[in-house]
Amino acid sequence: MLIAQSPRPALCPAGPRMSRTAEAGEDGGGDGQPSFALEPLKTTTLPVKASPTLPGRDSDRSPCYTDTIKPTSNGVHTIEDRILRITGYYGYYPGYSSHRREEGSESHADTPGSGDSETPSQCQSCTSTALRVLGGLLLVLSVSSSWVGTTQVVKLTFQSFSCPFFMTWFSTNWNILFFPIYYSGHLVTARQKQTPIQKFRECSRIFGEDGLTLKLFLKRTAPFSILWTLTNYLYLLALRKLTATDVSALYCCHKAFVFLLSWIVLKDRFMGVRIVAAIMAITGIVMMAYADGFHGDSIIGVAFAVGSASTSALYKVLFKMFVGSANLGEAAHFFSTLGFFNLIFISCTPVILFFTKVEHWGSLSALPWGYLCGVAGLWLAFNILVNVGLVLTYPILISIGTLLSVPGNAAVDVLKHEVIFSVVRLAATSIICLGFLLLLLPEEWDSVTLRFLATFAEKKGEEHGEELTESSVHTRSRSRANGAVSIPLA
Repeated sequence: MLIAQSPRPALCPAGPRMSRTAEAGEDGGGDGQPSFALEPLKTTTLPVKASPTLPGRDSDRSPCYTDTIKPTSNGVHTIEDRILRITGYYGYYPGYSSHRREEGSESHADTPGSGDSETPSQCQSCTSTALRVLGGLLLVLSVSSSWVGTTQVVKLTFQSFSCPFFMTWFSTNWNILFFPIYYSGHLVTARQKQTPIQKFRECSRIFGEDGLTLKLFLKRTAPFSILWTLTNYLYLLALRKLTATDVSALYCCHKAFVFLLSWIVLKDRFMGVRIVAAIMAITGIVMMAYADGFHGDSIIGVAFAVGSASTSALYKVLFKMFVGSANLGEAAHFFSTLGFFNLIFISCTPVILFFTKVEHWGSLSALPWGYLCGVAGLWLAFNILVNVGLVLTYPILISIGTLLSVPGNAAVDVLKHEVIFSVVRLAATSIICLGFLLLLLPEEWDSVTLRFLATFAEKKGEEHGEELTESSVHTRSRSRANGAVSIPLA
């Protein structure tokens, strides 16, 4: 029998305290000596079984030492780590004790959580991007369809009612409905509802901090209303002389005119590719005029279409200069103001044209109200879709929707009106559309393209290097298999 010894004064801070008594046999001893017992510290909560004494070691050695425990190869630093590892604690990682909690525990614990949080965020971003692109594609088709429908309904209206200014005036009056439609959407979608007057005053900031005054109403609205009326009126005059395909193609030249005016007036950045696109647009205009030999209705129709594109470009440049950018509510307010100005101040012009018999129509009951309302409704829908699209999706998609009206009108002209296009007209239309696409290139397209080509070249170089390395390895392996030794050249 071993005599019990007093416990050591220093113990491990994290391990259980063991009395250094003699290990009694399984039969025990009735000599009154205290038996072997574990007395856990107050800070220890996990029960631990005593480790069996390994052979070859002194039986009086306790499992806890007074000296510092050296870390093992698996990163275990303390007795707590060993206990967690031995007992198979779920989620245990070596080094997860209180001594390493500040270093390693957060990295191990936060890694799964951070991955779970990053995965939904990435999925949400991908989903939002996909929905925005899908909505943009649907919007492109809607913009193109509304513009094609407007042009074709105008052509049908001219068969029984050839009064382009009255049609322009009537369609512009429908712009008054823009703001009420926008406010209806605000009531449906907004969480905090505003009264019509509050929303009207908020959107009136497009005219200045003081809102819409009589002076600003006349100063800001009058020039834009005149340009708006001229653009639409010249477009309708061109439709009386040319096919819908030719007019829609020539109207796409307004993008080149916007660039030229912005470069001259607004001092925008000079871009060589856009100069090339402008030259292509002018070339297409000349070819379109040459298609019928520079005489007759063709040259007049081309002049009207080019005039419509020019006034449209001037309208956009002046809007950018004096008004700047506008959100959807401000744009709706501005369009409604244009319609109101048109109703008050331009209503006298159709009356004057009627009495001078420049545009004569019979009684009001004899007017083709169905066609007139169709033109006005499609025109209003086109303007709403363009402004909504600029807010909800990418602006380039709206421009592509306008460009797609050219093949759309061409399909309708060929299938319904049986129009036969000459080679010169097709070439002119193609050149104008190609110039329009060049104008859609962003300002940094050249640097982006160069970076992409450089990255692509680096990837090809790395792949080629890997292929050479693999081929050399296979060559050496084959040479060794054949008993030959490959000697590298100096």
